[in-house]
This record gives sequence, C-alpha cells and structure tokens, in this order.
Amino acid sequence: MSSILLIAFLVLIISIDWYIGNQFNQSIYSDINQIPRKKIALVLGTSKYVNQSERTRYNAYYAYRMKAAAKLYQAKKVDGILVSGDNSTEFYDEPSQMTEDLIKLGVPAQYINQDYAGFRTLDSIVRAKEISGLESYTIVSQKFHCQRALYIAKAKGQNPIAFSASDIQSFAGIRTRLREVFARFKAFLDCKILKTNPKFLGKPETLHYRGHS
Repeated sequence: MSSILLIAFLVLIISIDWYIGNQFNQSIYSDINQIPRKKIALVLGTSKYVNQSERTRYNAYYAYRMKAAAKLYQAKKVDGILVSGDNSTEFYDEPSQMTEDLIKLGVPAQYINQDYAGFRTLDSIVRAKEISGLESYTIVSQKFHCQRALYIAKAKGQNPIAFSASDIQSFAGIRTRLREVFARFKAFLDCKILKTNPKFLGKPETLHYRGHS
C-alpha cells in the first residue's frame, strides 16, 4: 500500500511540474523585439552571491535577471521596474542590491520601485497586485521560474507576461531545476489547497515610471 501511495505521489508531482512547465509558455518571451510593452517589469529577487563548497561566488541567475530588466527598460518595453525580494534582516537586502545594480546598468533611480517583502515568489506576485496595483505587467526571471510565477499569477486572477533571462547550463542549473520540481508542487498546494497568503501585506503604494509624475 505504501508503495502505491509513493508512486501516486510521484506521479502527482511530475504531472504538476509538466503542467506548469508547458501551460504558460505562450506568455513567456525571449526576443526583446516581440514582447509587448507594459508599464512595469516585476523583477523576482535572488541573492547576488551564493555559497558553494565553502566559497562565496557570484550568482549568475542574479546577473542575468538584472541585465534582462535593464534591457527591457532601455528598449522601451517597460517604463518602470519593481524589484521584489527578501529584506528579512538588516544584513540581507535583495531589493536595495538590485536597485543599486540596475542603476549601474543605466536604469534611472526614480523609475526603480522596491518591494521589501517579496520573501517568496508567491509573496512577490500577490503583492504586485494588492500593494502595487498591478495586473498586467512583465515578470523577469529565468524561464523555469517565470513558468511558476505565471501559474501563481493566473491562479490569483492576474494577467502578466514574462521575459526570460538567460539560464545556466551547468550542474548548478540541473540542481536548481530539480529543486524547481518541488517548488512547483508547493505552489500548487499554496494556490489550490492551502490558499496561502503573503507573509505581509499593507497599504497600497504608488509606482513611479517614465512618463508618469
């Protein structure tokens, strides 16, 4: 009996992974010339540095996301950027780091908005609507992450598109992809079963973007 339950559980996980990985690809763009224009790009946070084998290394996922967001702004495919990430302690602040690096890439500071309570992808997506008033916008992350983010957004009644940043073709990329299988299962539970809410909400905030004072 336990073997049957285990097999059923694995089939469920694989099915959810396949569904999320294939259902939303029509909303994900990689060509800057083809992606529709939106007012705001939501950049999903990650750490700039990662610890590997007791060494601190630059996180290529982070670098590619920043470059993709800057590319959207410079191509006038978005007029403002909302960076959403973890700021759980005074020593860890993803949104401020992303802001600093986007400025270095040529995005004006006044058009970069911060969400300091994007502790998880679900939090970032829900807060994009509930706090920032967004429903139609552009998500920026790697394709596998965009797929999950779009799944959450659709489940929450939003209608964004996504711009895929470059991915990593290495062992680290394979390891991340394996973790993503379980992250997608958790997203399914959060959206369909548990009805999970963000850790924090709050009052609505006004976003700043090019052409809007």
